[in-house]
Amino acid sequence: MPHTCARDMMVSNLTTLSPTMDVMEALDVLLKHRISGAPVVDENKRFLGIFSEKSCIRFVVDAAYEQMPVTDLMSFVDSRPPTIRPETDLLTIAQTFLDAACRRLPVLDDEGRLLGQISRRDVMREVRDHLKKQIPVATGAGLYLSAVVEGIDRPFRASGR
Repeated sequence: MPHTCARDMMVSNLTTLSPTMDVMEALDVLLKHRISGAPVVDENKRFLGIFSEKSCIRFVVDAAYEQMPVTDLMSFVDSRPPTIRPETDLLTIAQTFLDAACRRLPVLDDEGRLLGQISRRDVMREVRDHLKKQIPVATGAGLYLSAVVEGIDRPFRASGR
């Protein structure tokens, strides 16, 4: 795997939301920009959480049970999503996506300010670009089980042997 860190692959030109918005304004932003979620930041770019499609669904369910539903954005923001630092390596980023049910990882500095974001697709793109630069193996493209399991340890034997 390449020695790539969050700083090298993060997207920093993000659509962000303000904590003073209401849910409907935030929903309009997500739909307008065709995104599944956006970070919420204060006036100092301090990260407050993520408002996502899941947040919107939570709002719908709450509205169905309440006569006057709360529309304050911060009531539906995930204020404790997994986050990463600029120096977080690619493998740790990939593992974090496996361990956490999230689509994006905010990249924060030491003061908790939002620097950028990495999506699962960004990780896929980085790995694909790295693999395209590799010298093709003589047996063709791809990774075969025989490349990682040696001789008699293989779970099966090639026919004719």
